[in-house]
Amino acid sequence: MTRNGTGDTEALREEIRRTRVELGETMEALAAKADVKKRLKSSADQARERVREQAAQTVARVRAQAGLRHEQEGSGEVAMRSGPAPFVALAAGAVVAAVVLLIIRGRRG
Repeated sequence: MTRNGTGDTEALREEIRRTRVELGETMEALAAKADVKKRLKSSADQARERVREQAAQTVARVRAQAGLRHEQEGSGEVAMRSGPAPFVALAAGAVVAAVVLLIIRGRRG
């Protein structure tokens, strides 16, 4: 350190600058948490995307099973129905999608 105090002054100014930067970052984080509308929209978008992915997977599964049955029928084999599982899965996906949409619309209103 210097005897005239310039080292202390510069160190203090640097500390003030860092504190201001940290305070600004903290304020931005708090403002993002306080923006409830934006957070709800983000949450709804994520839920909507999950439902779309599940629906696409269910449709792909049902189509694959339907194609397999169709091929079995075409080859002269007797097609056995594997039970209501594909239809139950499709119905469950539709119910989940409807519930998510109702929740999203309820929060907007």
